[in-house]
Amino acid sequence: MTGASQSFAPETKLFRDVFNASPIGIAVENLEGEPLFVNPALCAFLGFTEEELHRKHCIDFSPPEDAAKDWALFQQLRAGLIDHYQLEKRYFRSDGSLVWGNLIISLLKTHPVPHVIAMVEDITEKKTAEEARFRLAAIVESSEDAIVSGTLDGIIVSWNAGAERIYGYPEAEAVGKPIGILLPPELSDEETKILEIVRAGGRIDHFETTRVTKTGKRINVSLSISAIKDSSGGTVGISGIARDITERKLAEESMRQMNHALEEKTALLQSREELLRVFVKSVPAAVAMLDRDLRYLQVSDRWCSDNGVEASELLGRLRYEVGPEMPERWKEVNRRALDGETLRVDEDRWESDGITRWARWEVRPWTNTDGTVGGILVLAEDITRRKQMEEELSGVSRNLIEAQEHERERIGRELHDDINQRLAMLVLELEHLQNDPSDVQNRLQELRKQTAELSNDVQGLSHELHSSKLQYLGVVSGIKSWCREFGERQRIEIDVKSDVSSVLPSEVGVCLFRVLQEALRNALRHSGVKRIEVQLQEASNEIHLIVTDLGRGFDVEAAIQGQGLGLTSMQERVRLLSGSIDIQSKPMGGTTIYVRIPFGSELGTQRAAG
Repeated sequence: MTGASQSFAPETKLFRDVFNASPIGIAVENLEGEPLFVNPALCAFLGFTEEELHRKHCIDFSPPEDAAKDWALFQQLRAGLIDHYQLEKRYFRSDGSLVWGNLIISLLKTHPVPHVIAMVEDITEKKTAEEARFRLAAIVESSEDAIVSGTLDGIIVSWNAGAERIYGYPEAEAVGKPIGILLPPELSDEETKILEIVRAGGRIDHFETTRVTKTGKRINVSLSISAIKDSSGGTVGISGIARDITERKLAEESMRQMNHALEEKTALLQSREELLRVFVKSVPAAVAMLDRDLRYLQVSDRWCSDNGVEASELLGRLRYEVGPEMPERWKEVNRRALDGETLRVDEDRWESDGITRWARWEVRPWTNTDGTVGGILVLAEDITRRKQMEEELSGVSRNLIEAQEHERERIGRELHDDINQRLAMLVLELEHLQNDPSDVQNRLQELRKQTAELSNDVQGLSHELHSSKLQYLGVVSGIKSWCREFGERQRIEIDVKSDVSSVLPSEVGVCLFRVLQEALRNALRHSGVKRIEVQLQEASNEIHLIVTDLGRGFDVEAAIQGQGLGLTSMQERVRLLSGSIDIQSKPMGGTTIYVRIPFGSELGTQRAAG
């Protein structure tokens, strides 16, 4: 391998400097996939020395499924069917750990013997950030609690399904509005105090207050509010979780009123215990009634459902004999309640079968006709899920800010390093021409072509990151224009047909555009075809996007289970707009992606040329 290295040694100091200083891993390989040259960045990325890499094959670094995709494309490159390809894949480091890399392979035809240049960018942080975003979206959307984020001025930025269910405002009506729309008039200054605390870096835990729904109904809520901070520790926004505690407050108030009524109405003293049993059975909260020996006298339906038991399994049995072993501190609470105390804890943590659980509880005595304590009442609420979400949100909100910064850094590196490498190659070509002016006429056309491709790729990358065409041309025309440019750059035919005449909301347009981008990139990488069909259809206040190719196809389930984050990203974007996506494909059977997104009946009368 040493002899091959010497025969293909870089010819100029500039090339060596660019090659060795590049922050992106670079390898020059022969057409058998064997590394001839590797730069320090690639050695650092994989954790191998240069000598160790020279003894390996290009597919030795990846899991079998990733290596198979890479090698299949490499064969096409070697056969002359393509001259470059790009692939996101996993790599094994020397210590056995997995990292993600963005691989760009290009065929070098300028030398007597063709070679291959491979550039690998570390995108592990990007992939981790994507997983964090999907995990956060799943947590937020599945929560029964209202999860809302906003600016430091109190303007709503995000609004989950739980918030819509509790407050009655759809997301489209809430986002962009001040959080003050939820406050009753007498509590209008409460928002100012909360924002002052959060801006100062503080947090608010389990603050019980009143809010107003869209219909004007007042509800009791428990608020937990904290700051969203960036990686430097600066506060950039607020996030909050609100739980509807109206039923619990009603149950607490009913219990207080019942106790008070029983104490005042001596004529009912003889039936006091029986009335308590009836109340406990029907109360819409988790309540248990026990005697002085801590034997269950009655339990509510909610108590049974929260603890996964039937009332018949509890009634008449001692509390210490049923369920897991009770902590000593809880036994002390029971003893104090039997002595006449009322005790309450908003957050109590304990371990059960190796699982951390959280509860909010109140224990109070109940009295006999002669005024003596007859036993205790236990009111409990399982808040484990809420605590888990608070912990997840605390970490994930910070991760999202950091992920955004990492994504900006990645984009900056991609703009700088890819262009830098290609410009360096142009410099080499120009140096060759300077040393051999007689070859100018032969090479001039190729240099013009490379320069034009470089310019087109820079413009294309800019449009992919932010397509101003959607804003200035409208969604449909903007998509058509981008498809035309993308097809010209990639040398494929994209046939776009549309019958959409409505003015689409910007969020619908962006979603369609990003899904289409991902679909076309996937088709370009994997289908092997040179023609792709794109259809935009309008039907019953829905927009349908259909992307079809007749290429190699793939196993959809295997792609998703194999961490196909591109597919996952498409599904998540569509789901957040209450749409649906159907991906139909099979090996050698082509691929069709069918997206349906509702855009509201109120837009049905707004017509435009598209």
